[in-house]
Amino acid sequence: MSARPAAAPRAAATPSGRGFGLYVHWPFCMAKCPYCDFNSHVADSVDHEAWRGALLAELDHAAAAEAPDGGPLTSIFFGGGTPSLMRPATVAAIIERAAERWDLAPGAEITLEANPTSVEAGKLAAFRAAGINRVSLGVQALDDASLGALGRQHDAAEALAAVRTAARLFDRYSFDLIYARPGQTVAAWQAELRLALAEAGDHLSVYQLTVEKGTLFHTLHARGELRIPDEDTAASLYETTQEMLEDAGLPGYEISNHAAPGGESRHNLTYWRYGDYVGIGPGAHGRVTRGGTTTAFRRHRAPEAWLGRVAGSGHGTADAAPVAGDERVAEMLMMGLRTREGVARGDFREIAGGAIEDVLDPERLAMLAGAGLLAVDESGIRATAAGRQRLDALLARLLA
Repeated sequence: MSARPAAAPRAAATPSGRGFGLYVHWPFCMAKCPYCDFNSHVADSVDHEAWRGALLAELDHAAAAEAPDGGPLTSIFFGGGTPSLMRPATVAAIIERAAERWDLAPGAEITLEANPTSVEAGKLAAFRAAGINRVSLGVQALDDASLGALGRQHDAAEALAAVRTAARLFDRYSFDLIYARPGQTVAAWQAELRLALAEAGDHLSVYQLTVEKGTLFHTLHARGELRIPDEDTAASLYETTQEMLEDAGLPGYEISNHAAPGGESRHNLTYWRYGDYVGIGPGAHGRVTRGGTTTAFRRHRAPEAWLGRVAGSGHGTADAAPVAGDERVAEMLMMGLRTREGVARGDFREIAGGAIEDVLDPERLAMLAGAGLLAVDESGIRATAAGRQRLDALLARLLA
């Protein structure tokens, strides 16, 4: 590795209450899942030393040129791709450098996404030693037939073993499940959720399968070779999920995320509360406020192009553009209304520059509230449970 550059000045510690996060993108996977439209790539080999150096270089650039007015750093999230394919030494180096460049908040949440294959689960202790204090496991299903259909590289027994390993090593852990899978019934999903809840900690992420353009599932669906549950069945599966997890003490604090009080993902809450975050790695995004202006950053998406840009200029930024006032309001609502808490009045005024009723159309607010989809009161604005289930339609009307 090259010599470490001189230390950059730290950001001032004057945060908003919405948090400040660092996202680190590792783009490589062992295989491409047929439903996945994330920026993930299969590579025969990876030059780990080169990638470590490039990620550290872009982190240095971001700390010097893109840091928000406020700090400290409240969370770090290693996502992908499959970050558990990283070397633990790379993870440790990034955490160490981030703590040098910013004030790391006491008890900062540092999460790593991992696949529950036996090989990757075997590295969890090393990731804990590297500084990870929370893991999120991509289980996705707890039956082997579904795992095969989803293109996963593990079976149900491996998944359960990995969850138990995570529970032993980490105070905080989570795992993901996907529902509305081909042929799935409500009764089968209820049984699967009972099994999941027996292993869950303080957090569980449960996503409805969506068929995204550019994926193998999209191609199969277009050919009629992939059939997913109809809208009524999908709605029943969603309602079953909300009811069972609420009863188990893991209420939905966001459309697809459930946690015991205090167990919420602090990093993801930073996104949903429209806090500041820096993203490094291929395709990573950031939203940073400096001097009252919010700037959106995006890195080059292709891994080799990004790596080359970092080698040449110290960062792989594809574009950086200020976010206009109307865009800020739309983004804030698109993120905040996903959560049960919604958007607080103080946060709305700070971001939008005015009160809710002055910025948004009062007639639309009244109409959506009357339809039982939206609530506006002294605490702020939020979607009801029915509104969150129909969020796309709600936002289309609210922002028209």
